[in-house]
Amino acid sequence: MKKTIGPKPQPMPAPVWLVGTYDSDDKANIMTASWAGVCCSKPPCITVSLRKATYTYDCIVARQAYTVSVPTVAQVKEADYAGIVSGRDVDKFAQPGLTAVGSSIVDAPYVSECPVVMECKLLQTVELGLHTMFVGQVIDTKIDEEAQLEDGSLDVDKAAPFAFLGGQYRALGAPIGDPFSIGKQL
Repeated sequence: MKKTIGPKPQPMPAPVWLVGTYDSDDKANIMTASWAGVCCSKPPCITVSLRKATYTYDCIVARQAYTVSVPTVAQVKEADYAGIVSGRDVDKFAQPGLTAVGSSIVDAPYVSECPVVMECKLLQTVELGLHTMFVGQVIDTKIDEEAQLEDGSLDVDKAAPFAFLGGQYRALGAPIGDPFSIGKQL
């Protein structure tokens, strides 16, 4: 039997993404975000939800663009660092030894060392309370050749993304079935 606990969201896996922006002085910045995800397939869109207090919030509003770099399990320390310090005070690329690459498509930088990058133009902003959801249309996706399958799509095992769940970072597990297929067994 389930017990009612009220309108409190429970821990669910959330992606760990590095959101790239430029500030008003053209300084490259990243922040770690987990209130994020895919929200539309046509046009392809992703969201990141940020508090107005974050440095990245104003950067996205001003530049109308952002990138999402997807770190690997091996980059968990770098991703965590980008979430515990402010771009107002430090260069979040320098300390962890990351390389900022300016997108030639949108007005935002991405992390060269991350195997997956999505470049987004701001499509819509939704005020939700404490957070503002930025809906970005994915204009281009870049995947390192080493993290691609033969058809060019993402090899999840090689890209090794991780999630935020229950106050911890968690590696993704082994595949358990093929979508749009396994259910046909019923």
